[in-house]
Amino acid sequence: MLPLARGIYSGLAQITRTNRVALHTACVLRCKAEKSAESEETSGNEEKEANAVPDAKDRTKLIPVETSMRYLKSAAYKTTYGDDYVWTQYRRNHKGMFAPRKTRKTCIRQGKISTGNPCPICRDEYLVLDYRNTELLQQFISPYSGEVLSYSKTGLCQKSHLRLTVAVEQARDCGLLTYNVPFREYDYNEYYGKKDEQKM
Repeated sequence: MLPLARGIYSGLAQITRTNRVALHTACVLRCKAEKSAESEETSGNEEKEANAVPDAKDRTKLIPVETSMRYLKSAAYKTTYGDDYVWTQYRRNHKGMFAPRKTRKTCIRQGKISTGNPCPICRDEYLVLDYRNTELLQQFISPYSGEVLSYSKTGLCQKSHLRLTVAVEQARDCGLLTYNVPFREYDYNEYYGKKDEQKM
C-alpha cells in the first residue's frame, strides 16, 4: 500500500508543479503584454498632448519676472492694452445694479482659472506681481497720493490685491519705487517751551 501511495503522491506533485510553471509563465506573458500596451498608450497620449493646443485656463506654469518685464515692453502688450493701464478696460461682472463692496477672493483655484471673468492680473499669465517689476506696479499706484489704488477701482481679486500691496512695499523698501513723505510743520514751543524774550 505504501508504494502505491507514494506513486500517487509523486504523480500529483508533478502535475501541480507543471501547472504552477504553466500558470507562472502565463502570468508573466500577460504582465508583459499589459506593460507594452500601457507604454504604447502613454506614448500615444504624450504625442497627443504635444500636438494638442495648451489650455488657456491653466496657471500652473510659473512665468519668470524677467519674461514679464520684457512682455511689458513688447509689441504684443501694446496691441493688447495700448497706452492704457492694465486695469482700465476691465469691467466686473456682478448681480444687480450696484457692485458688491469687495471683489471675489481669488480667480485661480487648483491651478486653473475658475471664473469666466478673471481680474486683470489673473487673466494674463505674463503679468507677474513682483517687487522688481516696477513698471507694472506703478500702474496700480495713484499719481496724486502715492497710495495703492483700491480693488474696487482696479477690479483685482483679493488675493492679487494682497500680492500687489506686498510687492509695492517690498519695492519701496528696496528703493525701487520712490514716494514722497508729507512735510509737516511742527510747533517747537510745544516741545521746548516758550523762549524768554528778555534773555534774547
